[in-house]
Amino acid sequence: MTALPDELSTDEIIRSLASGRPTTWLRSTPTEAALPDLGTVMDSAAARFDRFAPWFASTFPETSTVPAELAEAFPEAGGGMIESSLVPAPAAQRRLDDLFGSEINGRLWLKRDDTLPVSGSIKARGGFHEVLEFAEAVAADHGLDAMDPATYSSPQFREIAANHRIVVGSTGNLGLSIGILSARLGFAASVHMSADAREWKKTMLRDHGVDVIEHAGDFVEAVEAGRASAEAAENTQFVDDEDSVSLFAGYSVAALRLQRQFAAAGVTIDEQNPFTVYLPCGIGGGPGGVTFGLKRVFGTAVRCIFVEPSQAPAMFLGVRTGRHSGIAVHDIGLSGATAADGLAVARPSRFIGPTIGPLISGFAAVPDEVIRAGVGVLHETESIDVEPSATAGLTIPWRMGEAAAESPTGIHLVWLTGGAMVPDDERASYVEEGRGLVERIGTTASAIFTD
Repeated sequence: MTALPDELSTDEIIRSLASGRPTTWLRSTPTEAALPDLGTVMDSAAARFDRFAPWFASTFPETSTVPAELAEAFPEAGGGMIESSLVPAPAAQRRLDDLFGSEINGRLWLKRDDTLPVSGSIKARGGFHEVLEFAEAVAADHGLDAMDPATYSSPQFREIAANHRIVVGSTGNLGLSIGILSARLGFAASVHMSADAREWKKTMLRDHGVDVIEHAGDFVEAVEAGRASAEAAENTQFVDDEDSVSLFAGYSVAALRLQRQFAAAGVTIDEQNPFTVYLPCGIGGGPGGVTFGLKRVFGTAVRCIFVEPSQAPAMFLGVRTGRHSGIAVHDIGLSGATAADGLAVARPSRFIGPTIGPLISGFAAVPDEVIRAGVGVLHETESIDVEPSATAGLTIPWRMGEAAAESPTGIHLVWLTGGAMVPDDERASYVEEGRGLVERIGTTASAIFTD
C-alpha cells in the first residue's frame, strides 16, 4: 500500500479505504443539516419535463404511452413521461439473506432507472434536463415560442439548432443521454469519452450522428478536454458534470416521482417509517441531485448512502477528508480502475461534496467482485439484467450490520442506475460472469465505522 500523507495516516477510515478493503462509514446526519439554498430548481425541472412530455411522446414512440407499472402512481399522465418503476425484490432479499447468513429488517425495493426511456440510465434525468433547458434558451433567443413543445419539431428550430453545439465529457451513460437527445433536437453534439467507456456506447453515439472524441486518460481528462473545446467555440453549451446545477436539478425530480410511487404502493414514509436509499456514485452528480430531492421531499425520514468501487471511492474520500475535489484516489494509492465503468472516477465533483455532503448519511466502498456478483443475483432472482455499475448498492443493507435494522418497518431502496441499452452479447457476458461470483458475494466482510 502506498504510504499515506502524514495528515491522513492517523485516520482509520482512510487507512481502510487505502487498503482497498470493503469499507462502510455511517454518519449521524444531524436533523439541523440544512438543505442548500438552490431556490426552486427541482420544481422548475419537473415543470420542464412536463412541458416537453408531448414532444417526447411524438418523437420517441416508446414513450407514447405510460407503462402499466407507472399508471397507478401517475393516472393523469399522458405519453412522454421519463420515469422508471419502483418494485419490491423479495426473491433477491431472500437470496442475499442466505448468502450473508443474516436477515435485514424491512423490505428490499429497487428503483429501476436502468429502464428509463430513450437512454436507459439515471443520466436520462439530468442529461435530458440540461439539453431541454438549453433548447428553450435557444428558442427564446431566436424569437420562437419556447413554451410550446411543437416548436422543437419545427423546421425553423432545427435550422437554428444545427448552428449550436452541445459538448460533454463522459465515461458513457451521460454521453448517451446528452448525445441522443441533442441529435434528435437537431443540435450538433460532441462527446469526449474516457478510456473507461465501453465501445458499444461509442458506436451507439456515432450511429445517432454524434461526434465521439476518444481519450486515453480517465474521466477527468475527458471532461477537461470537452471544457477546453467548448470555451473556444461560439454557440456552444458545455455540460459540466463536475459543476452543473441544471444536471443536478434534473436528477432531483426523481424524488417527487418516488413520493407518489410509494403512496401508490401503499407504503407509508414518515419519521416512524423511514427508508434508506443506496446510490451508486461516480463523480457524484446523479446521487447528489437525487439526495437533494429526497431530503427536500422526505426530510429526516430518508437516509442516503453513496456506494463506490473500492478502487475508486472518490466522493467517499473527498467528503471524509474535507478536501472534496482537491484529492484523488491516486493520492492514497488506489488505481481508480473498476469494472463498473460508470463509476470509474478518481476525483469527485467540486460541487456535490461541499453542497450535499452534510446530507449524506453514509458511504460504502465495495470490491468489483461484489459489484459484478450483484448482476448474477438480480438475474437469478428477479430476472432483471443490468450493467455492473447499477448493482453497487445491492449488498450494502447486509454490510451495514445492526445499523440497517433501525426500524422494524424499514425500507431499503437500491437504485439501479443503468443497463437497458447494453447490447445482448455484452449483457449475457455480465450475467455469466456475475452468476459465477454469486456464492462469493458475502465472503468478504466490510470494515464498519460509525460516527
